[in-house]
Amino acid sequence: MRIGVVFPQTEIGADVGAVRAYGQAVEELGFQHVMAYDHVVGADPEVHQGWQGPYDVRSTFHEPMVLFGYLAALTSLDLVTSIIILPQRQTALVAKQAAEVDLLSGGRLRLGVGLGWNRVEYEALGQDFTTRGRRIEEQIALLRRLWTEPSITFDGAYDQVTGAGLAPLPVQRPIPVWFGAFSPPAYRRAGRLADGWFPQMSPGPELDEAKAIVDGAAAEAGRDPATLGMEGRVNWTGDPEALAGLAGRWREAGATHLAVNTMGAGLGSVDGHLTALALTAETLGLGKG
Repeated sequence: MRIGVVFPQTEIGADVGAVRAYGQAVEELGFQHVMAYDHVVGADPEVHQGWQGPYDVRSTFHEPMVLFGYLAALTSLDLVTSIIILPQRQTALVAKQAAEVDLLSGGRLRLGVGLGWNRVEYEALGQDFTTRGRRIEEQIALLRRLWTEPSITFDGAYDQVTGAGLAPLPVQRPIPVWFGAFSPPAYRRAGRLADGWFPQMSPGPELDEAKAIVDGAAAEAGRDPATLGMEGRVNWTGDPEALAGLAGRWREAGATHLAVNTMGAGLGSVDGHLTALALTAETLGLGKG
């Protein structure tokens, strides 16, 4: 099981030096990948009365592809989006950005995608919120063709490409695409189409039920469920032993990857996050052997 970290988007702020120090330090601690969440714009609660979203206009978010271009030059960490809201973006542009990050990093990108929940963001990006489920399936097919063929013609319900292609192509052909999933339709979609998925729950009966749906959909699509990756997530609570116990449960559940999340734990500066991750790395035995 490969162990990485969740980049503390909302707490690390706009200090470029902190971004650099964080990336380099987590690699030195023995973590293997860095995962970045994604939001392009935040809603203003003064305008959107009764706003209930977890993030708003005051929440800081670095743009994942640009962030990863920066980190690719500073570290050898694998770079994971979890998740890019794919249907609110132009498919060919996402393909180009991902191909460039993959090239600059030497093939270290894992593109996590999902549908999202933020209508305000969809509006700002000029995309239809109501068709996002149908659109993402078409987008995945188009992305994979753009990453593997020098020139394509594609006539879809949402995207049209006529005799065009990317240059340069990515190192990975195609780039691995993982899905965020939190409902039976999303589990089935991941089983049919994804290279891996990000569960939104802890190990237990709920995860077992979700994984059974993913595996069943993969089998029905003629795919081997054992080839699909699964990345769990554990939150820092101040107790490294408890975190290690949960990490062990993820391993037993079949997780291929695990991300340690330090956001929301009241750690303050980048130094606080790195102190927690150092304790985690020591407890998990990272960087040894």
